[in-house]
Amino acid sequence: MNLARTFVLHLRKDLRLEWRSKDAANSMLFFALLVVVVFAFAFDPLAEESRRIAGGIAWVALLFATIVALNQGWARELRNGVLDALRLAPASPNALFLGKVTANFLFVALVECLVTPVFIVFYNLNVLGSGWQLLLVAVLGTWALVVNGTFFGALSIRTRNRELMLPLILFPISLPALLGMVMATTDILTGERVPRDWIKLLTVYDIVFTVVSLLLFESILGAE
Repeated sequence: MNLARTFVLHLRKDLRLEWRSKDAANSMLFFALLVVVVFAFAFDPLAEESRRIAGGIAWVALLFATIVALNQGWARELRNGVLDALRLAPASPNALFLGKVTANFLFVALVECLVTPVFIVFYNLNVLGSGWQLLLVAVLGTWALVVNGTFFGALSIRTRNRELMLPLILFPISLPALLGMVMATTDILTGERVPRDWIKLLTVYDIVFTVVSLLLFESILGAE
């Protein structure tokens, strides 16, 4: 079966299931808003220092919220033997992986768009740096979290404590990307430096882990 057609089919399936249930989107949105509000009351959102800590708070909130969607995305495939059927299907496993990653990316991006206005209001933020660079960092950072989370979610899907196993694997692997996201976002919000090096780090990180995940996913999918 054609790779592009199979990819579109998997993407449409995941989007349709989420549109009907809205489980992942609602959980992510609630969790991200909760973290934003709690930290807003813990710190003074009107202080100049809020511009320096906002990047870290935003990405940590998104990291924890993303895990909710990643766990639910693969859990759906276990119902009624869907995952076993996908393993036996005469289609490229990479199409399944890319469809799942793209769907998760769209879910997380939607939550980001909904949370960002609330975040700006609560922390009284205005971007002193380049807006397009902030958008680029958001895209690169979100992809880094999603591609790793989707891959390791598939790796831990058959374990007994998969809800605990995924964050234990994902957090250490995502530390370099998380550092790049936080530092780049802080530089852009404060306008002190142009985060070229951090953007390069995120770009290389995304490329490397996307390629490695594609190379290993078939083995992961076929494992018992």
